[in-house]
Amino acid sequence: MKIFFLVAMLFSFSVQVFAQLKWQNVDSLYQPLPGSVHVFKTTDSMFDGKPNIAYYVIADLKDKHLLFDADTTYKRRLTPSQFYEKNKQPLLVVNCTFFSFETNQNLNVVIDDSRLVGYNIHTINGRGKDTFTYRHPFGSAIGIDKKGNADIAWVYSDSFAKRPLASQHPVEAYKDSATTINSKFVKTYRAKYDGHLHEKISLHAPKGFLKWKMQSAIGGGPVLLQEGEIKITNNEEIKFAGKAINDKHPRTAMGYTKDNKLIILVVQGRFPMIAEGATLNQEAQILKDLGCWEALNLDGGGSSCMLVNGKTTIKPSSEGVQRPVPAVFTIKIK
Repeated sequence: MKIFFLVAMLFSFSVQVFAQLKWQNVDSLYQPLPGSVHVFKTTDSMFDGKPNIAYYVIADLKDKHLLFDADTTYKRRLTPSQFYEKNKQPLLVVNCTFFSFETNQNLNVVIDDSRLVGYNIHTINGRGKDTFTYRHPFGSAIGIDKKGNADIAWVYSDSFAKRPLASQHPVEAYKDSATTINSKFVKTYRAKYDGHLHEKISLHAPKGFLKWKMQSAIGGGPVLLQEGEIKITNNEEIKFAGKAINDKHPRTAMGYTKDNKLIILVVQGRFPMIAEGATLNQEAQILKDLGCWEALNLDGGGSSCMLVNGKTTIKPSSEGVQRPVPAVFTIKIK
């Protein structure tokens, strides 16, 4: 009898942990919407039973009446609502890149109308005994080309090149005593990296960093999903230290499905007993359950905010006050 009870309890626990969230269509709250864009909300408990509030928008990448774009500022930050007015009231505005509070600078790549206007930071100073060494990570980004095809890649960018270079699989950060790296070095390093990781690379994957010809793109990290499976590249991208990958926070993320649908997810957090946020693994599981083929974490915490037709979705964690950010991703109706 005791064994049966224990098995029943374990089964109940596994169902609770792995059960998918139930989503409700809330299009009626955000009209007018084109037929190719929908808004969903859930208040189902997170996989660990914690209270949860989350929204996602799904949009057809092949709808020729939609423009998927990015906008950024120079040496200043704006709230998403200010970006909404600056961009003549687009259908959607969502935060995206990580940034420096001191300089207001994007720390990730941004491509606006095929122009490279933001750059990945490729140098991290060493500490302690490694004070005079530097690590050079390759941050991830999601891009959309002129034909409405989405891609997530690991990107090298600098102000001397018109387009960034992109790898279709993660590359470990390089460590040396140089404060900077250039495109010639990047191509060489990737070739060497391919050589000792050949067994992990698909035979059909492009070898080396290639030009990434995107009409719009925004960076973040780490990557959450690859080929429909949870594969978080936090170690390669050096985004979150220690056990921070398991911390619960407000989240913003973006992914795409194999049938060309873009999914933008925001998870409310830091509201005890109301909405406590998600870990990176939980965020990845949500996007996998929604059918994403690839997915990318974006800046979260107090920056997480998504507006649909100027109306808020989740409540920002700083007492509902929007945090100014240097860049946003937008969807506009042409």
